[in-house]
Amino acid sequence: MKMKIQEITNNSIMKMSKKCLQMAILLLLSFTSVQAQDKKAKDLLNQVTAKIKSYNNISIDFKYSLNNAKENINQDSKGNVIMKGNQYVLNFMGVTKIFDGQKTYTIVPEDEEVTISKVNEKDDNAITPSKMLTFFNSGYKYNMDIVQNVKGRKIQYIKLVPTSGKDQRKEILLGIDVQTKHIYNLIETGKNGTKTTLTVNSFKTNQPLSKNQFTFVASKYPKYYINKLD
Repeated sequence: MKMKIQEITNNSIMKMSKKCLQMAILLLLSFTSVQAQDKKAKDLLNQVTAKIKSYNNISIDFKYSLNNAKENINQDSKGNVIMKGNQYVLNFMGVTKIFDGQKTYTIVPEDEEVTISKVNEKDDNAITPSKMLTFFNSGYKYNMDIVQNVKGRKIQYIKLVPTSGKDQRKEILLGIDVQTKHIYNLIETGKNGTKTTLTVNSFKTNQPLSKNQFTFVASKYPKYYINKLD
């Protein structure tokens, strides 16, 4: 029974980690292929894209919240992610995920286990930076939304609405700092009332990175079980 409960817990962490990674990458990399529905929104997204492309690497600390009043769910977590090109390191809910451009290494200290898997580009459920680059390429209508003043920062929201009735998301709100052209937050609302919010607490660029920043070093985990899926 203990192993069953642990398995359920680990699966929940993996699902949240995967969801958070998708949102984190979406915040930073998804703007290059947006099709214009609103000229002002397009112009603003283009400015964000140009800013993002000018950086060699990006490091963010974030807060992730999941809320559903009907189900009485209210969860908050913090994490951080470092990205350079199509490589990344994500730390979230005690789990570390490293993508070196070819394989993903999921490190779970609680279980002393490392899962290694190759990225299948044909897998619709695979979360990769390249897929995030084309996330908004089709299937969404979007336009400028409200403007908010957040601690002296002018945040302009862009609303995206899925065009497919099968999509379980009702809408996505993308908050952009008008002055810096950096993303402030992303709010995703589901048709079931669930709202997930990723808020950027710290946004750093062009940081000095270790030579092995995106390399899995097995010697660091001598007692871990290595689970190779491929």
